Amino acid sequence: MDKILSYIGFLRKSTNEHGVHSPFVFKYVTQCLNVRKRWHHDKSINVLLKTISYFQSQSIAVLDDIEAAKVVMDTFPQLQLNPNLFDLVYTKDLDVFQFEQLLSKGKVHNDSVILVDGIYQTPAQKRRWNQLIQLSDITVSIDMYNLGALCIRKEQEKEHFTIRI
Repeated sequence: MDKILSYIGFLRKSTNEHGVHSPFVFKYVTQCLNVRKRWHHDKSINVLLKTISYFQSQSIAVLDDIEAAKVVMDTFPQLQLNPNLFDLVYTKDLDVFQFEQLLSKGKVHNDSVILVDGIYQTPAQKRRWNQLIQLSDITVSIDMYNLGALCIRKEQEKEHFTIRI
């Protein structure tokens, strides 16, 4: 029941690219997320692959998802998986402490993107997502219902977007 109510709430708040006033997010939505190219049947992995391609990420961390890591390496064999510094992180389970560890250990940088899968799967994941988007180091957050994107962009003011894809 919680998932149904969460989805209804998401639909009420969400918009498409026409409701986005950030040039960075508008380009990401129109030139990446809304591109019809289908890389994978799983929606979250599909967004991951599109995002890697769009941002031309070179160093990726896929945490806690062996299938996604295999698909990434099969699709982009030139990528560095789990290097010391991440352009993009994909995870199913990220909390504030883990994010702060990534930040304090210098694993993420300005322009890093973190994709968090299943942000509405459980009430605990929804709480963690809401805590993450409040962090001062996260300046752009995008709720896509199936997953969320957290962007570190010091040059941009803090904004949260709820986007239907």
